[in-house]
Amino acid sequence: MPALTTRSLMVPAALTVAVVVQLVVLYAPDAPGPPSPIPHSDKVIHALVFALPVLVAGLGGRVWWPAAAVLCAVHAPVSEVIQHVALPHRSGDSWDVLADLVGVGLSSIGVLLVVRRLRRRRT
Repeated sequence: MPALTTRSLMVPAALTVAVVVQLVVLYAPDAPGPPSPIPHSDKVIHALVFALPVLVAGLGGRVWWPAAAVLCAVHAPVSEVIQHVALPHRSGDSWDVLADLVGVGLSSIGVLLVVRRLRRRRT
């Protein structure tokens, strides 16, 4: 059994924090704080909370990061349905799903670029 190192513990801890933040942002009964004066800033938040778990998994050296990307992509429309059906002060929004998927896609591209660069340096 491999020895537990700080690095081996940090990635799962960071991934747990990223997922908890995502769940709080998506499923809080009311959107926290006053409405933003910046139009569509909620879409940026959606993209970020879906990008973060994929980035943490991918840049943390986890070989299963594509599974994290797929799970986040599946969670995007499911979260909007749950918001629409189960949270009375929230509503489902197809534009939020698009923002979520953009976050997953951009973070996946970022991970792939970093991984490719690291492979080039090793050779």
